[in-house]
Amino acid sequence: MNWRSKTAVAALSLSSAFALSQAVPPPPPPASSNETTSNGAYTSASDSTSRSTTVPQSPAAQASMGGAEYSIGPEDVLHVAVWKENDLTATLPVRPDGKISLPLLNDVQASGMTPQQLAASLTEKLRKYIADPHVTVVVTTINSKRIYLVGEVLHTGATPLSPNMTVLQALSSAGLNQFAKTKGIYVLRTENGRQQKLPVDYRKIVKGERIEQNYILKPGDTIVVP
Repeated sequence: MNWRSKTAVAALSLSSAFALSQAVPPPPPPASSNETTSNGAYTSASDSTSRSTTVPQSPAAQASMGGAEYSIGPEDVLHVAVWKENDLTATLPVRPDGKISLPLLNDVQASGMTPQQLAASLTEKLRKYIADPHVTVVVTTINSKRIYLVGEVLHTGATPLSPNMTVLQALSSAGLNQFAKTKGIYVLRTENGRQQKLPVDYRKIVKGERIEQNYILKPGDTIVVP
């Protein structure tokens, strides 16, 4: 092979190597945990994680769990919590006069107020003694609103009145015994100083009839099962 042939072969080899190098894409740059913020600064993934915090539930949101529309009454049991003030946090009953007793504040009216209203009242009163108080009030036991069951039921006597409780719900909770005359059941209700007798046709209510007789009970109602 003469010198011209050798030169041509070398040139062809260099051209092939250059073409192959252009066909293979370069490897991607190593992954980085850093991110660029909008102002051009960098923050690492660990920094982002460490900066995220869980926002605690506000006292007002916790108070709403006690029932925003419920009206507190005598003998109800309340849990009053003052954030970061353990000495002022207590579970206590509402006295027959409708008041509760708390350190610093002594007697405070509670009956007739909702949990949120009482929490707001206590917060305002505590501002004289504590900087930025946060108060939560929760009704833990309802004793002020009761109904009564007498006659041929398994569990006679006073029963706590749940919100929107009906006659059928009360009877299912108390249980009817084998001697109950379901056609003669009635509710005694006192309104404006006068007592009313409200008939309850148990069998027809169970069948989906006479639904209007499945009354929503009121505090002090007495269900009589002959």
